[in-house]
Amino acid sequence: MASPCPSFNPVLVTSHKFPEMTYTYSERDAVIYALGVGACQRDPVDEDELNYVYHKNGQQFVQVLPTFATVYSFRSLPIDHLVPGLEYDPRLVLYGQHYIELYKPLPSCGRIQNKVSLAGLHDKGKAAIVEHETKSYNESGELLCLNRSTLYLRGAGGFSSSSRAFSYSNYPANQVSVKIPKSPPFAVFEECTQLSQPLLYRLSGDYNALHSDPVVAKNAGFTRPIMHGLCTLGFAVRAIIKCICKGDPNLVKSLVGRFLLHAYPGETLVTEMWLQDKRVIYQSKEKERNCTVLSGFVDLHGLTSPL
Repeated sequence: MASPCPSFNPVLVTSHKFPEMTYTYSERDAVIYALGVGACQRDPVDEDELNYVYHKNGQQFVQVLPTFATVYSFRSLPIDHLVPGLEYDPRLVLYGQHYIELYKPLPSCGRIQNKVSLAGLHDKGKAAIVEHETKSYNESGELLCLNRSTLYLRGAGGFSSSSRAFSYSNYPANQVSVKIPKSPPFAVFEECTQLSQPLLYRLSGDYNALHSDPVVAKNAGFTRPIMHGLCTLGFAVRAIIKCICKGDPNLVKSLVGRFLLHAYPGETLVTEMWLQDKRVIYQSKEKERNCTVLSGFVDLHGLTSPL
């Protein structure tokens, strides 16, 4: 194991209090996010998705995709100081997994108070895994949602002070486990991403140059800029809402996405879904390279009618 980071103190890290952050957004931000994850991309007058970007039939507010909650979390993460005393290159940060619990439908605009805490930290030798939990509250103090993001920090491992690798977790271990069924999928949704997809998605706040700068992408080991993992998650959950929930985003109770491999903009995402009671297990494959880039589940409050 590499020599430990001299400024890393496990006790200080696990007891660290992150400052509360406020995120204010408008309906325009919710619409830009929806477009960034492909809403109405195949059909600008899509019956299920026009509600995300337009006041269809005189509706007062646009509907908000449940994965917009990731924006709350990302805007509150101190990306340059994820862990006190842990040194790493922010350009080499990759998403490993994301978990969301929704307690109320997300408003189309608002002022959100975010409380961030460290949920996990693991020394993997050549890398570190950092997990943050963000609880988001509306202006009335009601809990809207919980995000748990798992980040993979390449080159940041080896900070443990003994032969035993440091590992800390503060959440149920079985909360995000998923096993892909061997049976044929219940539904399949295929959609091509745009070559400019990351340039649109980044307007929601993730300006990591890995997704836009070819030099940075090449230095990180990729042939060209890659898709944001959370953008790919947005594509998959939107497909499930369309195919399983008949376009109703408020049926989503919780969800998880595990990022298995990067996707390139312009590639075709094929999302396969298996319905198990009120849980949809899914995986998204990249059609051209024939590989699985994302897997997870979406738990539903219930279905309004038999499928």
